[in-house]
Amino acid sequence: MDEQTLRRLLKGVKSEEISIDEGIQRLKVLPFEELGFATIDHHRQIRQGFPEVIYCAGKTREQIIEIVRKLSDNNEENNILMTRAEADIYAAVAKAIPEAVYVALARLIVIYRGEQKRRGHILVISAGTADIPVAEEAAMTAEVMGNKVERLYDVGVAGIHRILSKTDKLRQARVMVVAAGMEGALASVVGGLTDRPVIALPTSVGYGASFGGLAALLAMLNSCASGIGVVNIDNGFGAGFLANNINRLGLEEAEA
Repeated sequence: MDEQTLRRLLKGVKSEEISIDEGIQRLKVLPFEELGFATIDHHRQIRQGFPEVIYCAGKTREQIIEIVRKLSDNNEENNILMTRAEADIYAAVAKAIPEAVYVALARLIVIYRGEQKRRGHILVISAGTADIPVAEEAAMTAEVMGNKVERLYDVGVAGIHRILSKTDKLRQARVMVVAAGMEGALASVVGGLTDRPVIALPTSVGYGASFGGLAALLAMLNSCASGIGVVNIDNGFGAGFLANNINRLGLEEAEA
């Protein structure tokens, strides 16, 4: 349940348009709902600004469908996001919820709830084309959460003139996500070119000595550029969520 829905419910009870018994019935699933195999957090939107996100890997199709139905029933106005979803999972979800949309590149399923105004300016950057799937997970996560997102792909340090020609875009963004594998150097370069927060997103792209993204992760953690935070390897969702929080905080302060 989101804050606006809760406000409408309380106003309805106050005006006696909704009976007390009906109000209690609607609130019974708060703050969480136990399904046996899952405990759904229906208060998360109120606490964190976005409903609980479903991580699909490791769950059965039946479990995923039941969880998404419960979330859908209790979120009237907010988008619902499902991560690490393969095509077969989407096919099962689409049968139960036809309005579900699949973003194959990012392995995301989204249930959109009406038109939403996109705010602020998040820039998602990838070092190479092979990093785009992880970058897209970050970009789509931020978009689904209501942010204006711009993409800047394949501008890694192997051709450093590419990112140097885009410094105007770096300075226009409120926050940036930089996805890079191999040695992960692009995050340091971007961090040294701007005063904006940089979220470094290491990817598992690279040859053997990259150790599945560990080399990029360690390089980003040891960056000499200031203002860089690092998320886990291939964690595009985490990077997009953090970018959303930073962007939203800046907007709220500006509008206050």
